[in-house]
Amino acid sequence: MSKTYSVPSDDLLQEQLTTLQYQVTQRAATERPFENEYHDNHDEGIYVDIVSGEPLFASNAKYDSGTGWPSFFQPLVTDNIVEKLDFKMILPRKEVRSKHGNSHLGHVFKDGPDPTGLRYCMNSAAMRFIAKDQMEKEGYGAFLKDLN
Repeated sequence: MSKTYSVPSDDLLQEQLTTLQYQVTQRAATERPFENEYHDNHDEGIYVDIVSGEPLFASNAKYDSGTGWPSFFQPLVTDNIVEKLDFKMILPRKEVRSKHGNSHLGHVFKDGPDPTGLRYCMNSAAMRFIAKDQMEKEGYGAFLKDLN
C-alpha cells in the first residue's frame, strides 16, 4: 500500500490533539495505566498513528499483558515502526516511534507471548482505533485481510 502520510505543523498539532495526546506523541510522555482509552478494547479493527494516520497494529495481535496499556505481539506494518534505544530509565529500553509521524508510541519488551515473544506496550493517546466496519470508508480497506 503506497499511501503518503503527512504531519501537521507543531502549531496545528497543538490545536488538533488533546494535551495528553500532544505530550505523549511529541514529548515522549506516558499515560497512566488502566486509565486510557484502549487498554481494554476488544473490538476488531486497526490502530493508526493519531498524528499521521499510518497503520500500526491490528486487533488480532493485541493481548492483555496485565500492564494497563494496550499491548501487541507484532506490528501490522513493520515498516511503520521505528525502534531506538531510550536511556531515560536506569536500564536502556527500546522506544517505539512511528516512521512517518515520528510519534512516540511506547516501548517494546522481550516478555511477550508467542509467536514473537515481544510486547509492544503502547500509549492509547498516540493511536486512533478504526473499527473493522469503518476501515473501508476511512481508506484502510487493504488491511481487512489482516484481521482474518
